[in-house]
Amino acid sequence: MSEQNTFYITTPIYYVNDVPHIGHAYTTIAADVLARYWRLRGRDVFFLTGLDEHGQKVQQAAAKAGIDPQAHCDKLAPQFQDLWKRLNISTNAFIRTTDVQHKSIVQQYLQELFDKQLIYKADYTGWYCTFDERFWTEKDVVGGLCPDCKRSVEQLSEHNYFFKMGQYQDRLIDHIKQHPHFIRPESRRNEVLGFLTTQKLSDLSISRPKSRLSWGIELPFDKNYVTYVWFDALVNYVSALEYLPQQKPAGNRFWPANVHLVGKDILTTHAVYWSTMLMALNMPLPETIFAHGWWTVDGEKMSKSRGNVVDPNKMVETYGVDAFRYFLLREVPFGFDGDFSTEAFVGRINSELADDLGNLLSRSLTMIERFADGIIPSARPNKDFSDKAGEVVARVYVHLDRLEFGKALEAIWEIVQSTNQYIDKTAPWKVAKGIGTKDHLNEILFHLAAALKTLGILLYPFMPGKAEEILRQTGSAWNPSGYFPALAIDWNDLPGRKVVKGEPLFPRIEIATETVAVDETVITKAQTTAASKKGATPVSDTPATPQPAPAAMPTTQTAASATPAAPQITIDEFIKIQLKTAKVISAERVPKSEKLLKLQVSLGTEQRQIVAGIGKKYEPESLVGKTIVIVANLKPAKLMGIESQGMVLAAGDSEVRGLATILEEVDPGTKVK
Repeated sequence: MSEQNTFYITTPIYYVNDVPHIGHAYTTIAADVLARYWRLRGRDVFFLTGLDEHGQKVQQAAAKAGIDPQAHCDKLAPQFQDLWKRLNISTNAFIRTTDVQHKSIVQQYLQELFDKQLIYKADYTGWYCTFDERFWTEKDVVGGLCPDCKRSVEQLSEHNYFFKMGQYQDRLIDHIKQHPHFIRPESRRNEVLGFLTTQKLSDLSISRPKSRLSWGIELPFDKNYVTYVWFDALVNYVSALEYLPQQKPAGNRFWPANVHLVGKDILTTHAVYWSTMLMALNMPLPETIFAHGWWTVDGEKMSKSRGNVVDPNKMVETYGVDAFRYFLLREVPFGFDGDFSTEAFVGRINSELADDLGNLLSRSLTMIERFADGIIPSARPNKDFSDKAGEVVARVYVHLDRLEFGKALEAIWEIVQSTNQYIDKTAPWKVAKGIGTKDHLNEILFHLAAALKTLGILLYPFMPGKAEEILRQTGSAWNPSGYFPALAIDWNDLPGRKVVKGEPLFPRIEIATETVAVDETVITKAQTTAASKKGATPVSDTPATPQPAPAAMPTTQTAASATPAAPQITIDEFIKIQLKTAKVISAERVPKSEKLLKLQVSLGTEQRQIVAGIGKKYEPESLVGKTIVIVANLKPAKLMGIESQGMVLAAGDSEVRGLATILEEVDPGTKVK
């Protein structure tokens, strides 16, 4: 049995002929999160992935290319190895079923089963699918098509060797019933039990004649046959432990595996074939076989013919590895099918990674730089935050123990959101001006640093690169190669450390959107009127000539405070003005201006830059995260040399007294009617 302080996690070994796609990436990233998580918990982790390189399709592809099958495999293997490096996958070993040591161990197990008389030779006639490299019975085949891949099958009659899989049916049923976590999620467990309890389990053909297929592992007891590719492939989970770990062999330390991660399409081979093989070899079964769902693309099944296969390499090149890892595990509950769309992906990057997490890091470090010379002050941890952090860590543990990646990220995001709210509530820029004490300001800044360190550690399994960047910028001495105990995160190393603010953690992604045609004359007139009315706030420090440019646009321009002399407009004119909600991403003062602030705002699918004359009322930091109302279809113009792409709505007479906001929580880009 495996030791209690170990954790053995595997992916399937992927077929060497495949082009790596989102499904391969999904399984491997999920396994990597578990591997990194359990390393943090102090376990000795062994994380295995690799390639299945035998079988008829490999032999045919090599023949078509005019090269040896081994050379064909050697040529294709790097496409997976290189992808795992790009995805920051922390594997301990990469197995190839063409490894000499693996082939030897497969033959050893075949001989053992043959000597036990658990393998026998018999004639067989059945429907054979070349693509799936498996036989089907008459009742399985409908219309001459394979029930799995829907390709044509052919009827074959040949002598083959069979493994007495059927005699383990009752024992396997009992094991599944007695171990509720053996097959997960619950729906997959019920599928396997339903299959096993409603029909007789047949014996398994575990050989192919060399006359038909020569590219495989030769049977040790009959040189005219090679072994069935699935018997070869499944053995990798135990053969790898015999020759790939640095401490050899490691089977006694790591077996049985804690988790086999597989796609739902290969659940039967793992839950039934592999389990009965292990029973026959008197080896313990893995603790959990977890079968996750498939990804569709914009609601359609991925296929080369449709041209909609998601290439993980392109996703990383375009959006970054950590954003890709985050989206795959956050978008759908692990175990269910999911749909991939660029819009959903970019939406999460912009709202959750850029607006929430990235801006929290940026604004926190900016305030530590401004109010404490970049040095994290010494202070007592805020008890509310300490309690909250401990409670979130505990829930993250529970969720990751259950492979609930999305729920773990939801819990982590509670710290992101509560810390952003804490900034808005405590307003450290006001405390720094003397409204509060220096001790209170230090407590706030220390709280922010502690929150960032906590987030860096908790996010490390999911987004290792960005998590390390958070910790680096926070000046944390925490080492990701170590681990943190139980439910405690040490913040005592933070005081005195210098923060190092870097580039934006997650730059926002812009998507081209359809622009609305606007009557330039009407809009220009509306702007001019807005800037010249009684009670309007000037858009510039020197507003001698009204500019067709965005500014703090007082609500006095509406019916609330319009004078009798105010020109009236028709409904047709009014509906041309497009008002939308916008979330403030960042804010800074315009040099040499007392009133102007330069805002970066999100409208959901795009980001805008707006210059607004609200600097006397608001400190830039206080605006970040707020949802405001803007005129969205205003013609861009420049103020003090800075382009402005909209107009902020605000209320006031000679000075701005407040921004126009929305009472309820709404998404950025929502129309205001």
